[in-house]
Amino acid sequence: MEKAEVVVSFVGPQTMQALNKKYRHQDKPTDVLSFTMKEKGLDGKFYLGDIIICLEAARKQAKEHHHSLLREVEILVIHGFLHLLGFEHFKGLEEEEAEVRPLLLKND
Repeated sequence: MEKAEVVVSFVGPQTMQALNKKYRHQDKPTDVLSFTMKEKGLDGKFYLGDIIICLEAARKQAKEHHHSLLREVEILVIHGFLHLLGFEHFKGLEEEEAEVRPLLLKND
């Protein structure tokens, strides 16, 4: 198995809304977006893709779920990573998250 690189970026709500509108045709901000590449870059490294996280949305969700911002970012990174691996909503993603989320929250 080849090592893969993943880029995680943090953006504000306006940037997230613009990305969501351009790539998902939804004119509203969201918490996390994933963009799969699955190809070698010019540097010869294999890139799985990008995960974009809106920190403002993460802060709000952390407060709603009564855990830290770091914990919410961890959850969003896992959510984005599952998308990069090919999981889609209602096709395994929710089941995978349901198994992972309690493990993350246990140590919070």
